[in-house]
Amino acid sequence: MSNATALRLFNTLTKTKDDFAPIDAKNVRLYVCGPTVYDFAHIGNARPVIVFDVLFRLLRHTYGDAHVTYVRNITDVDDKINERAAQRGISIRELTEETARIYEEDVAALGNLPPSVTPRATEHIAQMIAMIEQLIAAGHAYAAQGHVLFNVSSKSDYGKLSRRSVDEMLTGARVEVAPYKQNAMDFVLWKPSEASLPGWDSPWGRGRPGWHIECSAMAGQYLGETFDIHGGGIDLQFPHHENEIAQSEGAHHGHPLAKLWMHNGFLQVEGEKMSKSAGNFFTIRDLLADWPGEVLRFNMLRTHYRQPIDFTFAGLKESWKTLERWYEVTEPLVDPAPDGEFFAALADDLNTPAAIASLHQADEMALAGGLGFLGFSNVQLKIASKAKVDTVAIADAIAARNAARKAKDFQESDRIRDEWLAKGIVFKDGPQGTTWEIKK
Repeated sequence: MSNATALRLFNTLTKTKDDFAPIDAKNVRLYVCGPTVYDFAHIGNARPVIVFDVLFRLLRHTYGDAHVTYVRNITDVDDKINERAAQRGISIRELTEETARIYEEDVAALGNLPPSVTPRATEHIAQMIAMIEQLIAAGHAYAAQGHVLFNVSSKSDYGKLSRRSVDEMLTGARVEVAPYKQNAMDFVLWKPSEASLPGWDSPWGRGRPGWHIECSAMAGQYLGETFDIHGGGIDLQFPHHENEIAQSEGAHHGHPLAKLWMHNGFLQVEGEKMSKSAGNFFTIRDLLADWPGEVLRFNMLRTHYRQPIDFTFAGLKESWKTLERWYEVTEPLVDPAPDGEFFAALADDLNTPAAIASLHQADEMALAGGLGFLGFSNVQLKIASKAKVDTVAIADAIAARNAARKAKDFQESDRIRDEWLAKGIVFKDGPQGTTWEIKK
């Protein structure tokens, strides 16, 4: 273990920031919820990937690369996947393989290390069935009309992670009213599948797992009954993470699922909730077409992970300028920087803004080492600079055009479009916002 400053992390479960003490310093274990692969990941999905990549790097630095196991799953069985495959007229396997591949390419372009293990839900059905059987045997679940449901009333401390009232939980979970439920809050562990849908044989008939049981089973398979850290976005705190706790503790005689829970804050775009109807919905792939992955990554890390982030094009422009200025004086290194202010900031609950601030005063070697440690290489930025296209100016123009359209000033909107068309840049409006390409 490194002699670095003691690592302190905020635990969502206890609402306190405490010294981190792993269960086993020779096997530090981290689980983070991964994507449901039915569509391209949006920029909000990128935040937990980047945040927990930095944590992964810090744990490896502290305890040694060989002593940290990072699991990030892929959910490849889900009703959204079934619906999207039907809409596109392709097989479910074709959809999930294509979407998973694109996801892996996109998060790699953002400078993230691959996790130690990337399990797929469809490859762990046996473990899910076994866990459901354990829950039934322990009195925490029941079978009804081809379904198996978790009996929430059997878990006296249900709700301890999100600390919500029953009314708030009913609203937040968007519970399904069904005659086979004993309690409105009970959630599905297993459900029947029609012949046209993915399904597996089980003691309760041909069916497929509920979403929550998937993560519990995969985490248990690779990290054991109790592991060190479970991470994800704050949007997953309830009901997903709450239900993971209930299932895993119910199946494992009350043993905690994770000692420490970490959640990154929400992401907005230009001060508004991201949505397709607002025209500010951007996938990672959309943004990578216009911005180097290193700029997107740096822009994320300038805000503390637990705080909400306002993802703006002005911020991206500022991030690009900072990285360009730093890359002019140094080549980022892959070796960690010496311990000091930089690592002290990271050890204080992943305070990346403070770590980045320390680099502004750092000498060339510390700057290079700090950037390398945070996952920057400058390769992508150099490629973008050689493209001879001012992508920052294009992004500004798109933002100005969107503002004009929002104000119903279509004359100005058309003027901006035509001005850039004359420069050989074509703006393309679609359901996920405006993208651009070089005129052929």
